Amino acid sequence: MDNWPHRIEQSGKPRYLAIADCIAQDMKDRVLLPGDRLPPQRKLADMIGVDFTTVSRGYTEAISRGLIESHVGRGTFVLPQQTFSEISDERRALANDLTMNAPPEPTDPDLLERMRAGLSAVSNDLVHLLRYQSPIGGEIDKEAASIWLSMRGLVPNLDRVAVTPGAHATMLAILTILARPGDCVLCEDVTYAGFKKIAAQLGLRLIGVPMDADGILPDALEVAIQTHHPKALYLNPTLHNPTTMIVPQDRRLEITDVMKRYELPLIEDDAYGFVLPDAPPPMAASAPELTWYIGGLAKCIGAGLRLAYAIAPSARAGFAMENGIRAVSVMASPVSMAIATRWVLDGTADQIRRFIRKETAIRQSIAADAITEAAFIAHPHAFNVWLRLPETVTCAALMSNMSNQQIGITPESAFRTMGHQDRFVRICLGGRLPRKNLPQTLTHLNNQIWQLAKAG
Repeated sequence: MDNWPHRIEQSGKPRYLAIADCIAQDMKDRVLLPGDRLPPQRKLADMIGVDFTTVSRGYTEAISRGLIESHVGRGTFVLPQQTFSEISDERRALANDLTMNAPPEPTDPDLLERMRAGLSAVSNDLVHLLRYQSPIGGEIDKEAASIWLSMRGLVPNLDRVAVTPGAHATMLAILTILARPGDCVLCEDVTYAGFKKIAAQLGLRLIGVPMDADGILPDALEVAIQTHHPKALYLNPTLHNPTTMIVPQDRRLEITDVMKRYELPLIEDDAYGFVLPDAPPPMAASAPELTWYIGGLAKCIGAGLRLAYAIAPSARAGFAMENGIRAVSVMASPVSMAIATRWVLDGTADQIRRFIRKETAIRQSIAADAITEAAFIAHPHAFNVWLRLPETVTCAALMSNMSNQQIGITPESAFRTMGHQDRFVRICLGGRLPRKNLPQTLTHLNNQIWQLAKAG
């Protein structure tokens, strides 16, 4: 424990959390072994130069993580730790939806240990988390959401913030507020497939606005507003799914100028905004009074949490969103909220985000080397490439030839709002596909494209 003062000082965390982290790390390094007795709290406080209350909170934190146990009159002892492999269910490990554009999964042992420690700590409140709770998150969850949103330069009042059960449920709730069956909603000409399905489920007319490499065209947006009298505009302006484009700041301002002239509400899907290290400010920053902002956690922390941090245009709109979420799904899972809040507050969420960012750049580099038989559009921090098929290659043939591979391939028609074209396909690089398998998988894809083109 001689190096604890330095480790605590260097951690940048509240000292009580750093003490618990020191215990966890020493257990992992076999410095502390099951059954070892820790120093009494006052003695440890003197040893590492902190006050008694800080050590007491640190021990309580370690107890909540399942690292140690305390017995009155006997002392505090290190507990045996069950390894992840002992509790993992292979059936769950194999679960995978290849149709979704998933981030790479964390593999770093230290990061996985931090994630498990947070999950263990949350289990201490398990009974409380099985209750019905607020549809849009408790105060501590909203505070964590506010901290996370501030990384995108957004600092709204908490009465506009909601912790919701994922981006899809949030889009559905917002659309029930803004539109009725038969109403028109605008979006990109090539847009997120999930939004298309939600609009269809609600009986909305989805009209695509023409795009160029920088996003929808402001003049075309104005014409569409005048022609169709839409109730809202949906955009995914940062690492657009599926094309991976990023709408530059000047284009964002041109779009918001048109929105303001016609008082057109915007649903901004910022699913990938937290992954990009230098993303332009959200459009919500320049048109907060018109924007329903959705910062989903699926792409930057984990899809299985089914959580999003949303911002309504006003406190009154926030109340309407609360009612909408209650009607759609009652509430976000309190267990998921507690895990996300824990990870945001202790820095684990940011480490996950940074891992995804780094790993994605590596995978994009692998794709650039492996795919030579077709042109594609990509961004270093996107989870997919947008691949243009050679003229003689059909999407159906390529998907058939790749059906035995663990890689997601989605045709262009899934994203188009009008017409049926399949000259492009979205190739996903993340999910449970290990990096070590990616070169072989993409080389096989490249060979299939070459063979199909040759045969055609």
